[in-house]
Amino acid sequence: MIETKVLEKAIEEIENKNFDMTKQFLEIHKIAYDDNKPKIARIDQDNQDETAVYFEVEGERFYYVVYVSLKPTVSVRWTNTAPNHSVYFYASSDQFSLKELSEFTKLTPTQGWNKGDRPRPNAGVLTHSTIILEPNPEAAEFEEKLNKLLDYLEQDKDGVAKLASNNTDFGIHAGSFFHNGNTSIGSYSINKEQIKRMSDLNLDFHADIYAEGNFFK
Repeated sequence: MIETKVLEKAIEEIENKNFDMTKQFLEIHKIAYDDNKPKIARIDQDNQDETAVYFEVEGERFYYVVYVSLKPTVSVRWTNTAPNHSVYFYASSDQFSLKELSEFTKLTPTQGWNKGDRPRPNAGVLTHSTIILEPNPEAAEFEEKLNKLLDYLEQDKDGVAKLASNNTDFGIHAGSFFHNGNTSIGSYSINKEQIKRMSDLNLDFHADIYAEGNFFK
């Protein structure tokens, strides 16, 4: 019942544009629809007092989020854009196939390709095989995604070490897609505990940050 009310309030905000932020955003972008309903990427209920409803934006990789308060009544508290973060472990090799890379670890690859593959019709032939481990591809904050990835990798520290020691390029990669509406796209942080956990796994960290979409009027 509560979740139904939350969705109703979130969709009502998208359709009625009660907040100035929503009005400004929907002047320059459109929420994606499917079967005449706004497409929802995720409903984040981790906060006991507030639920975040992530809406997909037509033609873009970032999200529009409606934050719905649960106390004292169900009501929209605020709205904002939210980046799309992809946080994953990768290991690349010019010697091993994807199958051989997968055999180094007990963890199940979420993506990968072989040396010699051509990922797209007009793309070049790949010179390395690569294994990807991304346990949390859904919409979420960067810090949450990094923690879940580290939790996952720590389930097989030996396997991660084997992948690292047998390959030419490996580590954790973050690709983030922010809305560039007012040129201040925001940021994320890595705390000292996360740094220690990555160090214990002997992993580098790489990040690509993109600003996409239209500017606010």
